[in-house]
Amino acid sequence: MQKNIKEASEYLRSVLEEKPKIALITGTGLEKVTGAIEEKIRIPYQDIPHFPKATAAGHKGMLLAGTLSGKPVIAMQGRFHLYEGYQPAEVSFPVRVMGALGITHLFITSAAGGLNPLFNRDDLMLVTDHINLTGRNPLVGPNLDEFGPRFPDMSNVYPDELLNLAREQALRSGILLREGVYVGILGPSLETPAETRFLRIAGADAVGMSTVTEAIVGVHCGMKIMAIVAITNVNLPDCMEETSVEQVIEAADRSGPILARLWEAIVARLSWID
Repeated sequence: MQKNIKEASEYLRSVLEEKPKIALITGTGLEKVTGAIEEKIRIPYQDIPHFPKATAAGHKGMLLAGTLSGKPVIAMQGRFHLYEGYQPAEVSFPVRVMGALGITHLFITSAAGGLNPLFNRDDLMLVTDHINLTGRNPLVGPNLDEFGPRFPDMSNVYPDELLNLAREQALRSGILLREGVYVGILGPSLETPAETRFLRIAGADAVGMSTVTEAIVGVHCGMKIMAIVAITNVNLPDCMEETSVEQVIEAADRSGPILARLWEAIVARLSWID
């Protein structure tokens, strides 16, 4: 693992024009989230040593490098999932590479099903905490001591200073920003009514098949993390509606430009907390 991380990070370091401190990960149908980036370099995942291949619908498989609000950033257009058959270490491999590159702020986006009955389709939700129900943890196995401790503290995954920054910039930008707990599940099957009811009782406001693995490794690497998810449908256990991946991608596509505007505003004010 250390060898693969080193080779991937050395390759990226050789092609990047600037040293970024900020990285974005975009999810299903959210390619437009990167629209505000002044793009300088575009790198297919297959060109990066040891990077997995993005196979999920709505995931382009491209790494962008450029500037956002004048700050150097890298952005993943598409991610990897456990349901694709990848191991947790493979899903989180890009985050390890980001850590080796010196990334300090990791911004995560994903499409999610709403569980909170007050939410609506096309809402954005700021993740204030998460529940890992994937049954997997990316830190299982030998610890990578050069990144972090064997037992990383998870009491402050999404720091208050970043949450407050997101709230303020959403208000300034006139963007409705919901808040809540995200629960990560394995997938790829969607939730039954009983499972939906259980997840809501457990305290979750939105459900998805990504984000938590990346966040756990980000914490282990010492990164400051913010996650904002696009609510693509709302799951009410007593009146469930059928959902297709095409509908999820379509809803996420509508949210992309709004989320891009919000990320741009947030990154512009990052100097407040650096």
